[in-house]
Amino acid sequence: MKLLAIETSTEACSAALLVDGEVIELYEVAPRRHASLILPMCQQLLAEGGMDVGDLEMLAFGRGPGSFTGVRIAVSIIQGVAFAADLPVMPVSGLVALAQGVRRELGSQRVLAAIDARMGEVYWSSCVSNEEGIMQPVDEEQLATPEKLLLPAGSGWLGAGTGWQGHGESLRQRLRGRLEESHPERYPRARDIAILASHAIERGAEPLRADGIQPVYLRNDVTD
Repeated sequence: MKLLAIETSTEACSAALLVDGEVIELYEVAPRRHASLILPMCQQLLAEGGMDVGDLEMLAFGRGPGSFTGVRIAVSIIQGVAFAADLPVMPVSGLVALAQGVRRELGSQRVLAAIDARMGEVYWSSCVSNEEGIMQPVDEEQLATPEKLLLPAGSGWLGAGTGWQGHGESLRQRLRGRLEESHPERYPRARDIAILASHAIERGAEPLRADGIQPVYLRNDVTD
């Protein structure tokens, strides 16, 4: 499979090219520069891979939740490329991608992914690794204050994402010893968007046409 993925839903901006299971990625933490960075990143990756858009078989993107502006940038870019090249698209949760990155780098089996949603709230997903090392959500994505989040059962959880920066203490108090550690500096990455999209296709998931993709904001009345 030849797949190009992008992720712009948080302060980090990244693009990744997956070719026959091998991934190359460009990644930069660059708040408010996503619109100027993401297309050059994609062009550089294709050049490094000796490819052009016509050689791709699929696109993937982080469909949110996250920054309203960042998610909108991803949708606009992917729709434009997909329409122009007549390519199918696989949307991927940024929260699950965040958890997948922790699984890939730290080997964690149980991840509580939290992205700062401002207004005292967090975007939240509890994810568990399957036998293939692919993170899967065990509940619906949530948007709530730390005090109102529905928390998973069991122990051995690792927290990740910017939601743990300002709300870590509240979350740790609620988890009461079930949390092993937290990594607030983690962001979703295009590399993991690509991995999750590829796995979904291999397991029979159907990609979407360009006109069928939708962002996931969870909150509909916020601009940033």
